[in-house]
Amino acid sequence: MSHRPIYLDCHATTPVDERVLAAMLPYFTEKFGNPASISHVYGWEAEAAVKQTRETLAAAINATPEEIVFTSGATEANNLAIKGIAEAYFQKGQHIITVATEHKAVLDPCQYLKTLGFEITILPVQQDGLIDLSQLEKACRPETILVSVMAANNEIGVLQPIADIGKICRDRNIIFHTDAAQAIGKIPLDVQAMNIDLMSLTAHKVYGPKGIGALYVRRRNPRVQLAPQQHGGGHERGMRSGTLYTPQIVGFGKAIELALAEQATETARLTQLRESLWKQLSQIAGIHLNGHPTQRLPGNLNISVEGIDGAALSLGLQPVMAVSSGSACSSAVTAPSYVLTALGNSEQLAYASVRFGIGRFNTSEEIDIVAKHAIATIQSLRKQKTLV
Repeated sequence: MSHRPIYLDCHATTPVDERVLAAMLPYFTEKFGNPASISHVYGWEAEAAVKQTRETLAAAINATPEEIVFTSGATEANNLAIKGIAEAYFQKGQHIITVATEHKAVLDPCQYLKTLGFEITILPVQQDGLIDLSQLEKACRPETILVSVMAANNEIGVLQPIADIGKICRDRNIIFHTDAAQAIGKIPLDVQAMNIDLMSLTAHKVYGPKGIGALYVRRRNPRVQLAPQQHGGGHERGMRSGTLYTPQIVGFGKAIELALAEQATETARLTQLRESLWKQLSQIAGIHLNGHPTQRLPGNLNISVEGIDGAALSLGLQPVMAVSSGSACSSAVTAPSYVLTALGNSEQLAYASVRFGIGRFNTSEEIDIVAKHAIATIQSLRKQKTLV
């Protein structure tokens, strides 16, 4: 068997924790009922399991179980939040504010709404990836119906000042949505203290299964209205029709339960591993850290390297590690990451970038191996360039 590379791409996805899988398995075979079938024991078992996960997710963000709407993932949750608000509140206003470094699952729905006549303000970020709160305040208008700012960036790991943004929105009666796909289970989240009205969540970034997510929808102070984007049966309080995928939901709940129980110790461990990796890599000249040095996810390290080809760097790292490169491929067109260029990086630096996503199952020994190989690869590429 060939040796598999060290997995350091935990912002893309994570392996399902064995404890999560064990919790899911009975709901594929023994307890396979439809949670909407409430006239027999099979449905009751599934309904009880779904209810338990609602309670787990709600407790994790200081919400109520009734405010949790299950979706197929964070992309659907983002679409439901943004399009649902636009449709429900268009008579109040047609102005939405978001940020240049948001995930495409936020930016693309906003661009779609622009074709329907909505005005979209896309705020820039500072060199450290954080937004300027004064710019947000200036961008707010009487006709602004929604502000959407992600809690933790998927590429550079930067943690936006969500509580401050929430206060700005609440003071102006603007609905506040945050994409917390990368944040849930990794940093403390409190929809009440942070004045969050809508929050998108997913399981597969936190050692749960793919294909399941949720949207928190505030029910009071203020009550948020959403126009459903998927009809047919009135499931999820009419906001998202479709038979609930019980095994995935159970896995989501177990993943969040484990993440919360281990959050404090895991945060300290991942931060130590990240700092160890950065300490070793930063000894080489011409290496830049992308994003705020400390206000970032514990397991995130995103770097750019001067003077080398991004494709060659990616190829050189591949045998030893599975990491994300600084380019995004779509429709066979390779382009530099728009998140990295938004920080002010040149195209060369954006291409020659690496995102290390350190996770639950990585060890300090692996980090040392990765650092050693990355340094050797960079030095080799620079040497080759000087010989050309």
